Amino acid sequence: MPDKKNKSINPNYSLKKSRLHPPGYYIEGIGSGNRTILSQAITLIESSHPERRELGEEILEKCLHKSGHSVRIGITGVPGAGKSTFIDAFGKLLINHGKSIAVLTVDPSSSRSKGSILGDKTRMEYLSAHEKAYIRPTAASGTLGGVARKTREAMLLCEAAGFDTIFIETVGVGQSETTVHSMTDFFLLLMIAGAGDELQGIKRGIMEMADLLAINKADGENLQAAEKARREYENALSLLPEQPSGWKPPVQTCSALEETGLNEIYETIETYFNKVKESGYFEQNRKQQAINWMYESIHQKLKEKFYEHPAVQKKIAQTEKLVEQGKLSSFKAASKLITLLDR
Repeated sequence: MPDKKNKSINPNYSLKKSRLHPPGYYIEGIGSGNRTILSQAITLIESSHPERRELGEEILEKCLHKSGHSVRIGITGVPGAGKSTFIDAFGKLLINHGKSIAVLTVDPSSSRSKGSILGDKTRMEYLSAHEKAYIRPTAASGTLGGVARKTREAMLLCEAAGFDTIFIETVGVGQSETTVHSMTDFFLLLMIAGAGDELQGIKRGIMEMADLLAINKADGENLQAAEKARREYENALSLLPEQPSGWKPPVQTCSALEETGLNEIYETIETYFNKVKESGYFEQNRKQQAINWMYESIHQKLKEKFYEHPAVQKKIAQTEKLVEQGKLSSFKAASKLITLLDR
């Protein structure tokens, strides 16, 4: 179980932010469940600085044998569905069942200011204060590729630190759902009654990925509307093709605020994991995800290598100007820049 204040770390090591420690320092700290050192290691793998990033990758590689023993749950939902409130209440339930929780959240970032709203710790009051829970936000910074890599690696480090249940919360409805679905074992779609017809165009794709639809805020005067929404979504799911896992996604109602319906959701998730582990789908899916991650990492590293190449950096602004002036096509410009990698 993760230890909030672990005493086994060598006290002679300085924790100053400006100083990098040997890999063993971080590996020992992560293995002992020290959250401060876990956070430092995650910061290293998120860094764009080559030396820090290299150190982060070495730490991850040496912690890899301790990872993979958790269950990974992706949670998404329409705006206003109460994702953070749900995770806080559901995490509390899991802790009462003896679980330890790590919550990784992908935060919206401004494409102009690059600012990020890292407010999840304030929205998850119970988990943010509990010794068996750990919350780590990641800023999207306008790109999902880097976030996917960072979130996967942070997830593996959290597993190495002893957390047995990992939640990955998305920013909401959009491209990030596919990304989060690709790194989790169970995908929960949180809905509310009367979400609006404007969402109909994107519901199907997300619903096809969901292993469970939960109608949140089923309390007070909203109970009847939530039950009606449950029946409607149940009918909609019956029209979708069968899941690769062979699982038929149910639709349930709950209230994160009143903490009702959460036990039933817990039981559903337990049933799912029992089924897919027995059938072999769980292990098969994990292996396929690992292969997919390899190819995604190749794409990401090639992209980084391209933009960091001195010849590309020298020519890219000039080439952009030629495209802007209509003197060079976008396709030809791309080809010319790519050939610079051979120099």
